[in-house]
Amino acid sequence: LFVEETPAGAAYKGQAWLFLGVANSDALLYDDEWQEVLKKYPDNFRLDYALSREQENKKGGKMYIQDKVEEYADEVFTKLDNGAHIYFCGLKGMMPGIQDMLKGVAESKGLDFDEWVKGLKKKKQWHVEVY
Repeated sequence: LFVEETPAGAAYKGQAWLFLGVANSDALLYDDEWQEVLKKYPDNFRLDYALSREQENKKGGKMYIQDKVEEYADEVFTKLDNGAHIYFCGLKGMMPGIQDMLKGVAESKGLDFDEWVKGLKKKKQWHVEVY
């Protein structure tokens, strides 16, 4: 949105945060473009990669999206509490791991995961497009 030369793009003051997961850095999608956006709009864009064959999670295993998001769990949950939207796009096989991680974080914060997600869905903050 903010990269478009439109009135809405000019008015955008939020932050888009992309967590992108691939096996290897040579498989990164649109990396040159993302780096350019990051350089041009540092206040509006954040970028974190989960490279499963090149990075390790805190348990010494492969780094998947859920592991990378969990590194920033407090910040992600705060953003969602403040009205941010969360989008999941990709293979449907990733969702169980992501949901398990979110459930663990929610429970550690004293939240009922199912009710928390239901609230995000009701406020139209939860978006899933998987195949």
